Amino acid sequence: MMKTVNLILKSLVLFVFTSSSLPCFAQDDLEKELATTTPGHQKVTSTFKSTKLINGHSNETLYKNDFDFKVDHRFGDIAGNNGGIKQFFGLDNSTDIRIGFEYGISDHLTVGLARAKGATAVSQLYEGSLKFRLLEQTTDNQVPLAVTLFGSNTIAAVKASEDPTSATAYNKFSDRMNYVGQVILARKFNSNFSFELMPTYIHRNFTAFRDQNTLFALGAGGRMKFSKRMALVVDYFIPFRNSADKAYLEEKNAAKFYDPLGVGLEIETGGHIFHINFTNATAIEEMQLIPSTTSSWTKGQYRWGFSIARRFSFAKKEKEPK
Repeated sequence: MMKTVNLILKSLVLFVFTSSSLPCFAQDDLEKELATTTPGHQKVTSTFKSTKLINGHSNETLYKNDFDFKVDHRFGDIAGNNGGIKQFFGLDNSTDIRIGFEYGISDHLTVGLARAKGATAVSQLYEGSLKFRLLEQTTDNQVPLAVTLFGSNTIAAVKASEDPTSATAYNKFSDRMNYVGQVILARKFNSNFSFELMPTYIHRNFTAFRDQNTLFALGAGGRMKFSKRMALVVDYFIPFRNSADKAYLEEKNAAKFYDPLGVGLEIETGGHIFHINFTNATAIEEMQLIPSTTSSWTKGQYRWGFSIARRFSFAKKEKEPK
């Protein structure tokens, strides 16, 4: 546990030091991007274009009275034993599907509801989430990082198993609950590049025999814009497991655990944000993809996926003076 804490602390210190000691060109780029000559601490906007990258969340929240509808889809393996032309490179299969809604209570607070298929025995998932923008980066570097807090509660509605060692051997309703907490530390370095770190806490009230109820992970993600409406997005998570329990589960299930890695193309089309992505994670919800990814990029066990987000605004327009 101490090694885990030390690694997280070192990563955070390195990120903060790098952010605060950047050459002035990054600050200048942001000031030019905002095209402002007024005094004061100007807030950096659009660190990321969507509230999510691929597997992980971004620091972005919705504006007050904005409504975001999002559909995420994961197909089957492109290659490997379960992929190839016989499975039409994974398009014949679906490992997970998620439909979600988010609403901006204020410019800093977003609430969300979602339903996901689930990619493990723990399926039929209902998620409620809160996302709060705590700090916003400024162009003068007085606030060098944007800080956003994310929390979710996911409930599994799948029928309880009679096998006492199963991950779904629920005895009471609270066994079905799973929690995720994240501190998202983000920085927009210039008009084309943004980066974030995601220290993550996961607690599952009920797990399979010798699986961990509580798990810590460190995520990282970035966005590189290369045209007016297109960008490359990447995210990666490192879960920290108890080595003895990890070895037991890998031997019992004849499957190794892997770190989830996602790479995708982000396309802006008016009010839509469209992602075409590739990832070895079969699941979409954080409480599954971080602790339960058993697919490997090197074995061809990565998959097509896409995400479509459509944003609507219900903000009342101010009447123009006569």
